[in-house]
Amino acid sequence: MNEPRFLCVCLNPTLQKTLQFSSWQRDQVNRTRYHRLDASGKGVNVARVLTQLGKQALHLTQLGGNFRELFINLCEKDGLSLVWAESSSEIRFCYTLIDQSDCSVTELVEEAEPVHPGTEQALQELFEKEIQKIAITAFKPPTLIISGTKAAGFSDAIIPHMVSRGKELGFRIILDIKGKDLQNSLAYGPDVIKPNLLEFCTTYIPEIDERKIQIDESYQRLVQDDVVAQAKSLIRQFGCSIVITRGSLPVWVIEGSSFYEIPLEPIVPVNTTGSGDAFTAGLAAALDDQRPLKEAVTEGVRCGALNAGFIKPGVIQV
Repeated sequence: MNEPRFLCVCLNPTLQKTLQFSSWQRDQVNRTRYHRLDASGKGVNVARVLTQLGKQALHLTQLGGNFRELFINLCEKDGLSLVWAESSSEIRFCYTLIDQSDCSVTELVEEAEPVHPGTEQALQELFEKEIQKIAITAFKPPTLIISGTKAAGFSDAIIPHMVSRGKELGFRIILDIKGKDLQNSLAYGPDVIKPNLLEFCTTYIPEIDERKIQIDESYQRLVQDDVVAQAKSLIRQFGCSIVITRGSLPVWVIEGSSFYEIPLEPIVPVNTTGSGDAFTAGLAAALDDQRPLKEAVTEGVRCGALNAGFIKPGVIQV
């Protein structure tokens, strides 16, 4: 087996329970015959889609508690390469409720338990071992992808440190993170940052109305100039490219001094959970193939749409 060229990091693993209903109602007993359980979290989803695209990917995370072996077994079933540091904390469950009557997808998210003392040091040592191994064996620049929020108990230094080490070792860096983790990582020169519009605004333009920015396309157009101006300012400072996803609306891409949109084809989704992660994987795979950013974003859009056509999260085929 070839050595991995992609290191996918997520410090907040998830067991994802998906339940599909012909319809469901609040304050009622709702029963379904269709339900499934998958290893998930943004890093798992990215690694799974990269694997399905024919890329060699390794997922690095923390694991602990009663469901650790279940999580590992589910990853093995999907053919994922996994390394993990012991956290002695339970893996969180998240829930997807699919209502077939109106194609709505509702997410119920558990906050993660704090990892136990010593987890961060163990994970950093494991990260250093794996990233050096990939750097030594790669015949062209490998890729480090860091996705999602980190569980409580990790310091604010861990993700910027990973970005710094990745750049020192010649990795392409793609970040799907937000808040302090993103702000503190930019100084180390990631190649692409890929927040969604809400994440970008809450990180860099906090005065924007959070409710409207999620549901009101006209409001998004109203603040577009502010978003693009802020993005271009970050690019001038840090040299990255910025890809901002907006659900089913065209993707905003800021590359150098240029701004452009990549449209999405209308689809009737089955389950949109993991579509953003499938997008990240498609983007990363295309950049690895040395395709320009515009083509890579288009490939990300294609993979995100494929994921939405399956009930299993974080896949482009089953």
